[in-house]
Order: sequence, then structure tokens, then C-alpha cells
Amino acid sequence: MADMRNYQTRPAGYGTQADAGIDQGLRSYMLRVYNLMALGLAITGVAALAMVMLTTTNDPSLAAATLPNGKMLTSLGVAVYGSPLRWVVMLAPLAVVFFLSFRIDKMTTGAAQATFWGYAALVGVSLSSIFLVYTTGSIVQTFFITAASFGALSLFGYTTKRDLSGMGSFLFMGLIGLMIAMVVNIFLGSGMLQFVISAAGVLIFAGLTAYDTQQIKEMYWEGDDTLVAGRKAIMGALRLYLDFINMFTFLLQFMGNRD
Repeated sequence: MADMRNYQTRPAGYGTQADAGIDQGLRSYMLRVYNLMALGLAITGVAALAMVMLTTTNDPSLAAATLPNGKMLTSLGVAVYGSPLRWVVMLAPLAVVFFLSFRIDKMTTGAAQATFWGYAALVGVSLSSIFLVYTTGSIVQTFFITAASFGALSLFGYTTKRDLSGMGSFLFMGLIGLMIAMVVNIFLGSGMLQFVISAAGVLIFAGLTAYDTQQIKEMYWEGDDTLVAGRKAIMGALRLYLDFINMFTFLLQFMGNRD
């Protein structure tokens, strides 16, 4: 790692003051990562609630359709959730995250950050459909359980002296298998397979939370300029954001009470 190599090349007596400066720099870097991630989650939540307010109604005179659970959709709701537009809503976040991942090296920090905010908003629009299926109370409860679990796992990844890099390939293979199983179950519609997918998803993203935190920490190097450090912080925030969102959605399948 770059920072460790830098330690090795310092002259004797470089000293505690320099090490303290590195520690302070690392803390500031990780705090920036967590702040960016938290703001991304806040944008997602606001976007989801705004979309729910625009697409649902309690006034029968404004309803364009009524779901089996009694929830009423406005004309916008019918378009977003009941027409081919729903595929755009579902796939747009995927397109943006790929764009950000492959283009960030050519983007300014401001542009990369704005793209991340846009991605978070699109995820919120896509996730708004959970309010049509699950009760608001169970969504809130699952969010706080996810937040507590995420915090503990990320703290472990940050503080542990154990090298978690060996988990990376295992978790990646598990993630590929999870995606294949999800596609297969679209056609099978198996409740048991969905249960297994949900359990595996929680475990995989729990592991990824600790693994990614350690990897993000090790990406830090005190010699990075402002642009490189900013890009690293944004990509780190994106990784943790994805871990949180995926852990939340898989936990919701376990804990969510359906209307």
C-alpha cells in the first residue's frame, strides 16, 4: 500500500509528529467518506418520500388505480409503477453507477460528487415502491436495525488488525452467485429460494461492509493531492452506500410487514 511504502522510506526520526499528522489526515478522510455516504442516504430517503407523495393518494377522486392492498395510485403512480416506465426507473441507477465508476478518473471532484447525489436520488425513486408493499413502521424499524448493524460492522473493519483482503474474492463469488439466483427466481417465483437469497444477501453485504471499510482505509495516502483524495472519498462513500442499501433491502424482506 502506498502509505505503508511511504512509512518505510522515511528517514529515522521522522517522528511521532508526522505520524500524528497522518492519523489526523486519515480520520479526516474517513469522516469525509462517512459524511458523503450519510448525505447520499438522506437524499435517497427524501427522494423516496417525495415520489411516494406524488404517486399515491388517500383521495378516491384523485386515484387512477387501486392496488390489492387498498393503496391508491395517482396517474403518475400508474405511469411509474404500472407501465414500461418502471424499467427506466429500475435501470437508471444502474446506468449512473456504472458511469461514475468508469469515468470518475476523468471527472472533477464537484462533477463526481454531483453524479453521486444524482445516483442517490434515482435510487430513492426506485426504492419508493417499497412503501406500496411494506408498512411504514416496518421500513423505519428495518432502517434503524440496518444502521446499527452497519455501524458495528464498519467499526470492526476500521479497527481490526486482521487482514480482511482474503474475504474479497469469496464475497465477490458469493455476490455473483446471488445475482444469478435472483435472476433464476424471477422465472421460478420460489418462496424458499427467495428466503435463501435474502439470507445470503444479508450475510454477503455484512461481510462487504467490514471488507470495504478496511479497503477504503487502506486507500488513504497522505501524499494525495486534493483532487485524488476527493475522488477516493467519493468512491469510498459509494461503496459503503451500496453496502448499506443492499443490506437494508435484504433485511426488509425478512423483517418487513406487508400491507
